[in-house]
Amino acid sequence: MKRRSFVALAATSAFAGSARAQGAYPDKPISMVVPAPPGGGTDLVARLYSDLLGQELGQQVLVDNKGGGNGNVGTAFVARAKPDGYTLLMQYSAYHSANPALIKELNWKPDDFVGVAMGAVAPHVIVIAKKVPAEDLKSFIAYAQANKGKLNYASVGAGSVPHLGGVLLNKAAGIDLTHIPYKGAGPATQDLVAGQVELMVVTPPSVSGHIRNGNVKALALASDQRHPAFPDIPTTAEAGLAGFTLDGWFALFAPAGTPQPIVDRLNAAMRKIGKMEAVVARANQLGTVLKDWTPGQMDSFAKGEVETWGKVIRDNNITFTE
Repeated sequence: MKRRSFVALAATSAFAGSARAQGAYPDKPISMVVPAPPGGGTDLVARLYSDLLGQELGQQVLVDNKGGGNGNVGTAFVARAKPDGYTLLMQYSAYHSANPALIKELNWKPDDFVGVAMGAVAPHVIVIAKKVPAEDLKSFIAYAQANKGKLNYASVGAGSVPHLGGVLLNKAAGIDLTHIPYKGAGPATQDLVAGQVELMVVTPPSVSGHIRNGNVKALALASDQRHPAFPDIPTTAEAGLAGFTLDGWFALFAPAGTPQPIVDRLNAAMRKIGKMEAVVARANQLGTVLKDWTPGQMDSFAKGEVETWGKVIRDNNITFTE
């Protein structure tokens, strides 16, 4: 009887200790790595959540920008981190979905991560330079078909969603725009405004001011529904190019092997923040959409994106040097 009591007491103590250990998370600051420089879309989304996530968890969440290598410096850093919930990755879709097919000797793989939550989805807008003699998508396609090989489109870099979007737009519309890669949305947008390139497929935050000021012309939103921040921009289907949709996204990941209770707690906090009125308003202002997804939904979606964009890259022989 005494032995059974001792065993029961030991088991109870072990369970309590385990519960305390799980309940203690987090007991120190958390690092949210952004694999890009400050100021870009990934950084903006990270900072949309970081302070509020810290308040929800009771510990500071510090944004740590580790740009370089087309997103691979910061991504690889998190892939090698201890899976304890203290080093997280706010990832850009093209880095996660395109780089595995785009770069042969990659020092990480998608399976190195587990999806935590979707931060924001950014439908892309098709914009053209003010000088281009077209006022809607149909007239631009007609103009581009009449000038095959003479028009250019800008992207924010090889393998980015704007780059791949241009490839898909060429195919869907039967046109032949030449890809001009830039090192970021800033210089690409400057050349679009200056008329050095004719078109760009990009997330709204990069060009919203120029759209409102009339510096560029917005032809269509590559989405299945209009965005409340840009109610006058038609969807691609409404503009005559049904089936052409293009989203970029920014999602929170943790290293593979992170305990499920920690993933679940982070997910619950992120989803709670995503329902806050001020966060929804800011997301709308940025031209993004929030998604209330479980870790399983995030994981499944990310795996599908890797397959989808990998196929686009392989089928079109896209390389990192383009």
